[in-house]
Amino acid sequence: MKAVFLDQPGQFRVSEVDPPAPPGPGEALVATRRVGVCGTDLHAYEGKQPFFNYPRILGHELCVEVLEAGENDFEIAAGDRCSVEPYLHCGHCKSCRRGLTNCCVNLKVLGVSADGGMRERFVLPLRKLHPSKSLSFDQLALVEMLSIGAHAVERASLSQNDDVLILGVGPIGLAVLEFVRLAGLEVSVLDVNEARLDYCRRTLNIRNCIDARQEPLAALRELKHGELPTVVFDCTGNPKSMLGALDYMAHGGKLVFVGLFPGEIKFNDPAFHLRETTLLSSRNATAVNFRRAIRLLEAGVIDAERWITHRVAYSEVAEHYPVWLAQSSDFRKAIVEW
Repeated sequence: MKAVFLDQPGQFRVSEVDPPAPPGPGEALVATRRVGVCGTDLHAYEGKQPFFNYPRILGHELCVEVLEAGENDFEIAAGDRCSVEPYLHCGHCKSCRRGLTNCCVNLKVLGVSADGGMRERFVLPLRKLHPSKSLSFDQLALVEMLSIGAHAVERASLSQNDDVLILGVGPIGLAVLEFVRLAGLEVSVLDVNEARLDYCRRTLNIRNCIDARQEPLAALRELKHGELPTVVFDCTGNPKSMLGALDYMAHGGKLVFVGLFPGEIKFNDPAFHLRETTLLSSRNATAVNFRRAIRLLEAGVIDAERWITHRVAYSEVAEHYPVWLAQSSDFRKAIVEW
């Protein structure tokens, strides 16, 4: 059975591995059908991903097909197509007991701190499978990314009086954007990538698209008639952006860090207190977020397939990762097929 390992930064290996054991009660043997590639994977390739260790089988944005299901109460059976919730929580720590499975103390994330889905077959807990009878393989592979956006917006507890700025409109920023718009709020976006801004402007009809290279704070104030947004989502994972994100927020507002980087963030304390800032982080997503994303895709409310810009077979992964990094202006979402 084939599996793709990232042995160390910049070095992939396709190897034969032993097939998995049969599934036990509460488990399913699944076949990988699609793997989404996002910033987490690219950062791991570069050696810049927190919570990561090598060697590792990547793959946390997954569509799988159930080959065999153990005894279960989930009504999941062989042949079901599923999105995978890749956050393996313990179920007994204080966070889990409070329903915060996304930040379990003992959390293992597929493709990051545990081997992921870039392999032919593997065994998963049935509780981590989210089936759909109507969604395509591609759509199901995009559910995890959308769930990240849903959870971040949920964390922000938006009100109808809020207006929102999203810093960074890569895949995660686009996912946040979808759920902000579903809340019916005015949204502005800011990025250094003109192709991403153009996509938001032309395809998503976002009116306020700001080039971060061209005095962005002045441009934002002009667009907002001298005022600033009440909620800022930083989806960049870029330390310079995250350190400066406070400047874009109105007094009494909220700053939500969705992206992350392996380093420290330091604020000017008077600036932080002057605004009476509410600072939030958003990590992963919950089963509720997954179910909501699937419902919205099934209803046609969200069309995330148009975000896919690249598609490769698993055997071509090693040669394409450096190309995607070099052509970052054209890269939005890649799908690996099995």
